[in-house]
Amino acid sequence: MVSRALLEIDRLTCGYGDKTILSDINLSVDTREIVTIIGPNGSGKTTLLRAVSRILAPRKGNIRLVGKDISEMTPENLARKIAVVGQFREPVAMTVRQYVLLGRIPFYKRFQFIETDRDRAMADRYIRLTGINDCRDQWLNELSGGQMQLAAIARALTQEPELLLLDEPTAHLDITHQARILDLIRQLNRELSITVLMVLHDLNLASEYSHRLMLLKDGRQVACGKPDQVLTCQIVEAVYDTTVLVDKNPLTGRPHIFLVSKEAKTE
Repeated sequence: MVSRALLEIDRLTCGYGDKTILSDINLSVDTREIVTIIGPNGSGKTTLLRAVSRILAPRKGNIRLVGKDISEMTPENLARKIAVVGQFREPVAMTVRQYVLLGRIPFYKRFQFIETDRDRAMADRYIRLTGINDCRDQWLNELSGGQMQLAAIARALTQEPELLLLDEPTAHLDITHQARILDLIRQLNRELSITVLMVLHDLNLASEYSHRLMLLKDGRQVACGKPDQVLTCQIVEAVYDTTVLVDKNPLTGRPHIFLVSKEAKTE
């Protein structure tokens, strides 16, 4: 049987300096799948994305994209396959459209310094798709947090990636923008066949918007599977060291987690 895996992580171990952050991680992500990495602070979620994007080199193991080790790919080819939306972006002195056009750089030919008509068309397409056409000529420092996140996604999409990596795309956003961002990610997955690997802290959002979850703790893989396989009361309480109740969303049937406060436990 031919594998459908777009991304394969095999016995990955990596870290910074003398400190090991991730140990013996295994994950296979199929084409058109949304996989979300969850886990407590410091569990290695962002480090895993850094390894997949080749910012961080493995100490052991390997990472393959469409069957090819990413260490053997040129930076240009890798950037045409993988796009990253990170956590922290300091606004720079450029407009939204200029920023989105940066995503076309991997396609520039040698000695090309000006974008082509196709580059501009691609940027405009994804500015419209992400719903930020009204602010395309605004400066980045004039945007709200939600608009900035949408601009970052639009920039990533202009790379025409097969795999989209997102590190906490809903961080610091209100529930309206959280839903808007995650609904957009689901739309990209369904309509453009983009495979998604993302990090989320909110377990309920991860449950609602993911095909599968990968749960990390202290740099090790605790569980990987469908939301109802990973988000059980026993697993969540053991990993997060807190008391919870797990029920189902009445509309979707997905697991929904309720935190049990210290006061409620004593009543």
